[in-house]
Amino acid sequence: MNRFTIPIATLCLIVPAVADDTADAIQALQSVGERSAGTVDARTAVQTLKQGGADNLLPVLKAFNGSSLLAKNWLRSAFEGIADAEQKAGRTLPKGDLLAFVKDTSESPSARRMTFEWLLKRSPQLEDQLIPGMLLDPSPDFRRDAVKRLIDQASATKDGAATDLYAKAMSGAVHEDQVKTIAKALQDAGIEVNIPRHFGFLMAWKIIGPFDNKDQKGFPVVYPPEKTLDLSAEYEGQLGNVKWQPITTEDDYGVVDIGKQIENYKGSLMYATTTWQSEMDQAVEIRLGTPNAWKLWVNDELIFEREEYHRGTRLDQYKVPVSLKAGANTILVKICQNEQEQSWAQDYKFQMRVCNRTGAAVLPVTRAAANSTPRKEIR
Repeated sequence: MNRFTIPIATLCLIVPAVADDTADAIQALQSVGERSAGTVDARTAVQTLKQGGADNLLPVLKAFNGSSLLAKNWLRSAFEGIADAEQKAGRTLPKGDLLAFVKDTSESPSARRMTFEWLLKRSPQLEDQLIPGMLLDPSPDFRRDAVKRLIDQASATKDGAATDLYAKAMSGAVHEDQVKTIAKALQDAGIEVNIPRHFGFLMAWKIIGPFDNKDQKGFPVVYPPEKTLDLSAEYEGQLGNVKWQPITTEDDYGVVDIGKQIENYKGSLMYATTTWQSEMDQAVEIRLGTPNAWKLWVNDELIFEREEYHRGTRLDQYKVPVSLKAGANTILVKICQNEQEQSWAQDYKFQMRVCNRTGAAVLPVTRAAANSTPRKEIR
């Protein structure tokens, strides 16, 4: 037998062993925990993956799905280490497979973006090839790039062609700054833009309160609306009996300003509720912005809470994954105000919207149906 020939039986043993090494190394990276737990094994795993060469690039990328933020950082390090080592050694990387990975919208947005940026450094023409087709991509970053291209094209174009480009850009826009830019351009052209519907803001609520939150003691207290959501009920509140009343907002960004629309009750808390009609069982995100402490329930289940006051507020400040059922879904939010007297501590408000993980609005059945009717406006 030629001394350089590997028997088939031996080769069959080698391939599974290599695959096991890769799987074990990736598992080590995915197992990294807080306070440096597992980092020693992770460093060894990165070296193992680098030794496996380019064949390990795709397994590393696919492992991003379902991994923690810490694990993704280690996987990123592994990807970059493998790619750099292979290039320095003059070996060819599977660029076709990497490009296919970027195009696969079922894969992790962060992994797709990392791969795209790595390829882009070596093939700048990929931006013109890929980005125009990513206007509705699940990755917010790819969407942003596609929207920017359209905004730039529209700003360099005149008359109706520019309006068409802005309208197309709006269909994929999920970032506040870009939506504002597009909305202004369309409004200047005489076209109505429905920003609340574009973002999926919840504009109409029932609200009750104030209940006592003196010395910030009310946050853990289970007041009656948390026990039973009865919109016809009347309860003893902080300043006397309280009952549910309607409150709506006309703010383009869905801000319900309790302090201005009702009163800035210091050391108090309010409950607000609304019903969201879902066409089917579906996973969505409820995104909320508020400078106040808050709790969120969906269908009587406490989903999230944050006891922090006057940290500041912004659009999509909090992103809460939620599973909605087909039909009516009840949303209840508890908003707490403290007793600070500084000017920056007077805000008593919240904004909430329903969207997918990309940030594109998910509309309730009634609004979705209305949106299907032709109108001279852009959402």
